[in-house]
Amino acid sequence: MEIEGTTFGTITIEGKTYEHDVIIRLSGEVVKRRKKLSKKYYGTSHVLSKDEAKFVFERGCEQPTPEAIGAFNRSHAKKIGLFHVTC
Repeated sequence: MEIEGTTFGTITIEGKTYEHDVIIRLSGEVVKRRKKLSKKYYGTSHVLSKDEAKFVFERGCEQPTPEAIGAFNRSHAKKIGLFHVTC
């Protein structure tokens, strides 16, 4: 699973371009981010709520990805990624 690039409002993963925030699951499945879980608390999707963190978390993840794309692409660990594409 490789993130090939981003532009404002898009992220390209394994040749497919998404025009929304995404979560990459441990299985490699790419799903749309459920922003409402954070927006209901903070009024914005720029802050991750505890509810959304619980939705994103999967038991078995070995590495959080604070450096996002670089760390995600370099890592061979089991990992989860949440990518916000409009900042």
